[in-house]
Amino acid sequence: MRTVKLQAPAKVNYRLDVLRKRPDGYHDLRMVMQRIDLCDEIAITLHDQPGIQVTCGREGVPDGPGNIAWRAADALFKISGKQAGVSIAITKQIPVAAGLGGGSSDAATVLMGVNDLLQLGLSEERLMEIGVKLGADVPFFIFKKTALAEGIGEKLSPLDGLPAAWLVLVNPNVPVSTAWVYQNLQLTTRQNEYNIPRFCGSIAEICAMLSNDLEAVTIRRFPVIQEIKERLLSVGASGALMSGSGPTVFGVFADEVAARNAAAVLSRAGEWFVTAVKTL
Repeated sequence: MRTVKLQAPAKVNYRLDVLRKRPDGYHDLRMVMQRIDLCDEIAITLHDQPGIQVTCGREGVPDGPGNIAWRAADALFKISGKQAGVSIAITKQIPVAAGLGGGSSDAATVLMGVNDLLQLGLSEERLMEIGVKLGADVPFFIFKKTALAEGIGEKLSPLDGLPAAWLVLVNPNVPVSTAWVYQNLQLTTRQNEYNIPRFCGSIAEICAMLSNDLEAVTIRRFPVIQEIKERLLSVGASGALMSGSGPTVFGVFADEVAARNAAAVLSRAGEWFVTAVKTL
């Protein structure tokens, strides 16, 4: 048996523009995606006995074939043709159904880990091709860079020069279905779809870029998201935005001390998941 232990980071969207609905039912997007140091921990053990086992123990996360990490491992075993199996133990730190990409990151990490364990030698580009069939955000986590993501999220270009930032994440502990959010999105004609800067050299420029077309949809159902944004700004955030389809909101801070102090204030009520994180 051989085991690898890996970390699967979460992400936030500094920007999420929904440009149009595609004939295949998906939406063309334009996003700025940033990894953060809130990570799930994943242990992958290779066995001689065929079969895939996934254990997580978190409510709302299935252990078997319903888990995207299981499907990631299955995809590589089908490609390899090897008679072996794996057990995958996921320790969740990233909130579930939270707009932070936890499931996609887990799947991407399993693809990279199983590729290593089976010594398949698949390139990042090939893993990304496999990953996008599992979920639109999976390629981003294999890409491992701050990115401008286009198409359904699979067309990735590196965004260099964004400064490191401290963020405070606040999740009100209500799960949000991404499918529901897109079903209730009212698309409008966009005038500014091409105004994402290729370079941001300061926290102020990051904050000027913050925008999420899905935010208004989720806020209508969960007004607490607007309350969280206002609370983050009141404790010193330079900007605040819902990530992905929500409901997690992040505030942008220039330094660790300010972020941790703000997180401590927001944690006092004990109603929400609150943590300070750094961008990767």
